[in-house]
Amino acid sequence: MATASGSTASKTEVMSGADILVKSLVDHQVEVLFAYPGGASMPIHQALTRYADRVRTVLPRHEQGGGFAAQGYARSTGKPGVCMATSGPGATNLVTAIADAKLDSVPLIAITGQVATPVIGSDAFQETPIVEVCRGITKHHYLVTDVNEIARVVREAFHIATTGRPGPVLVDLPKDVQMSTCVPRWDVPMNLPGYDGRRREPPAEQIQQIAAAIKLAKRPVIYCGGGVVSANASEDLREFVRLTGIPVVMTIMGLGAYPNDDPLSLDMLGMHGSVYGNRAVRDCDLLLALGVRFDDRVTGKLSEFAKHAKIVHVDVDPSELNKNKPAHIPVVGDVQLTLRALNRLVGSVRREIAGWVDQCLQWKSDFPFKYNEQFDGILQQHAIATLWEKTRDRKTIITVGVGQHQMWVAQFYKFRHPRSWLSSSGLGTMGFGLPSAMGAQVAHPDALVVDIDGDGSFQMNIQELATCYCEQLPVKVLLLNNQHLGMVVQWEDRFMAGNRAHTYLGPIQHAEARGNGQGLYAAERYPDYVAIAKGYGCGAATVSRKTDLADALDEMLAYEGPFVLDVQVPYMEHVLPMIPSGHTVDDMILE
Repeated sequence: MATASGSTASKTEVMSGADILVKSLVDHQVEVLFAYPGGASMPIHQALTRYADRVRTVLPRHEQGGGFAAQGYARSTGKPGVCMATSGPGATNLVTAIADAKLDSVPLIAITGQVATPVIGSDAFQETPIVEVCRGITKHHYLVTDVNEIARVVREAFHIATTGRPGPVLVDLPKDVQMSTCVPRWDVPMNLPGYDGRRREPPAEQIQQIAAAIKLAKRPVIYCGGGVVSANASEDLREFVRLTGIPVVMTIMGLGAYPNDDPLSLDMLGMHGSVYGNRAVRDCDLLLALGVRFDDRVTGKLSEFAKHAKIVHVDVDPSELNKNKPAHIPVVGDVQLTLRALNRLVGSVRREIAGWVDQCLQWKSDFPFKYNEQFDGILQQHAIATLWEKTRDRKTIITVGVGQHQMWVAQFYKFRHPRSWLSSSGLGTMGFGLPSAMGAQVAHPDALVVDIDGDGSFQMNIQELATCYCEQLPVKVLLLNNQHLGMVVQWEDRFMAGNRAHTYLGPIQHAEARGNGQGLYAAERYPDYVAIAKGYGCGAATVSRKTDLADALDEMLAYEGPFVLDVQVPYMEHVLPMIPSGHTVDDMILE
């Protein structure tokens, strides 16, 4: 990544802190910034107008929308996303996006304006100690009090965010520092004692141990996560599978690392993962865990997870090793470099594991993801599967909110490529779908970007339709509208005798939709998403009949600008399979 040492500015040119910041962003190859202005960040926005030919500033309609848009940019490209807000409430509106980036290891630079240094700590207007607020949810953070430090801090921020295990870095910049001037030192060295961001080569002896374990295994499984995607190791993973013939399961963050429609893909594992993927992990004798963190939604009852297996755990972050599940061969190393080293050593074990692979494929045949294809209306799974059929051969990026629709997309949309699936997985943030799609569309103007969303999640950042329209971002929204907080409803039905506790999103007078009624649809459709979308300048339509779905999808996909397709779906549908929290695959609910 280019650094500010390549600046074309004169070595004796006096610049303001705001201009130094923006010039540093440009020199770090930042092409787009998602920024909402305010009093404490106005000097930076003024500086951005002076570099408008070098960096695009996208104005979101909410700071959280800007934070998630920056994530969409980062997740879909692998480059750092950059967002900015003013002090106080502007800064705190970024907090959820920052926490989300931390849990999903997304390289994010969050810049906040701050009140002037003389009044910091005096409860000045729109003051919050944002560094203290974010201390536990950032990879690193800065409060810059000297204009001479800006160039160095920006260089360090990008280095930290993008090396090792990626993550968010916060830069808090007081207004007086933005307005102060100096002759910047672009080539000042970084000052990061104790931080080693170099790509770690795995120890050669451990590579030998892994290769030996593979040769001895009779029932091996590859368990890969978001670390494979972050390390740009998807092609290396595919080569490893081609060489060995070992089947693959993926976490929700790992989807796209290996093609879902490949025979050796056992798809997603975990709470709402496949029967065959979960059974394979249950019965394997070697678990090759690559870039994963043994999350509770994957493992269920931890003591029973892969309890018969020798576990190899490869991760760039040493704090993840032996944190949740002890590993027999814990490897601190870059996943891509580890796979490349293994690919030079391993050979095919297809003959030795043929019976095991046959067993996995039999489970896959016996227990596919399924839904009631005879249902008269539109089921959520059917809408997703139909969209996949129509977009499977296009460059398509799918984003989601959080809830049932998120799980159904993971099950029924067959991802073939990394960075084509953007999901808030660790934090599980509703409202993620639309703004992250916005950021992905900015990064990939030639791609079809579709936010498959639920009505609960969609409403949390629905204002970003205005950004999509004004910035000419042709994001499509496939809105699976069941008028309920569907995942919570499912838990109410399964574990709380169906008692509705504030999970119905419609008018409160419709008690039959809130109680234990047997109706498949809510009593009244509310709000009118078509009217809302058109009010924002977007195209929109609604569909409720199964026979009309294909044409409605064609209309959405052909529309030149942003479009919302409101698909009316039942609220009593459940995401299955399901392993209850803290349980094992043997407790899996299938019907």
